[in-house]
Amino acid sequence: MREPTPPPAFGKFGAKAPAAVAEPPRSKRLENAGTRVLAMLSSHGPLALKLYVTLWIVALAASIIVMLKA
Repeated sequence: MREPTPPPAFGKFGAKAPAAVAEPPRSKRLENAGTRVLAMLSSHGPLALKLYVTLWIVALAASIIVMLKA
């Protein structure tokens, strides 16, 4: 018994070609900030991680307190 031929990769019945997604324009200021943050994290990795976790916990606690008071 013959096996059926596979459908075409692109075309009427096959998968569509992925559409090109244009990235939104980013300012140079944001790109420079990202570069600075990466440089800081590479030089102060463990300290930056501890600081980030601490700030995240404080923000979470503050949001819970605000929600409970409302």
